[in-house]
Amino acid sequence: MYYKPFALRYSAGFTLLELLVVVAIIGLLAAYVGPRYVNQLGKSEVTAAKTQVEAIARALESYRLDNGAYPATEAGLRALQQRPANAPRWHGPYLQKELPTDPWGNPYVYRNVAGHGRDFELLSFGRDGRPGGDGENADIRF
Repeated sequence: MYYKPFALRYSAGFTLLELLVVVAIIGLLAAYVGPRYVNQLGKSEVTAAKTQVEAIARALESYRLDNGAYPATEAGLRALQQRPANAPRWHGPYLQKELPTDPWGNPYVYRNVAGHGRDFELLSFGRDGRPGGDGENADIRF
C-alpha cells in the first residue's frame, strides 16, 4: 500500500461559505434578541427605582411618627441619616444603608409640601434626569 501525505489524503474543516452562513445566523439572532434584552434591562431599572422610592417613603413615615412631621425640604432626605437640629425625638437612622441614588445615578428629589393636598413629594426624574418624559424617562413619584 502506498502512503499518502496527510494533506493529500483528507482535508478536514469548514468552507468559507459554511462559516459565512453561521456568522449570518448568529447576527440575525443577536439582532432579534439584543433589543429585547435592552428593553428588559430598562424595565428592571424602573422597577428598582419604584422599590427604592417606596422604601424611602416608609423611612419618611417612620421619621414622621417619631417627630410629628416630615423633614423640612431644607433638611431633605439627609434627615433620615443624621439628626436635624429641630428634631429632639429623632430615633434614627431610618435607613439601614446610605441614601441610595436612583438606578441612573441621580439623587432622589424630596420636598415637604404639607398643606398642598399631600405631605411630601418624593421622586426620581427617570433615565434622562429631567422632569416629565415618557417610558424610561418618565418621573417616578410617591
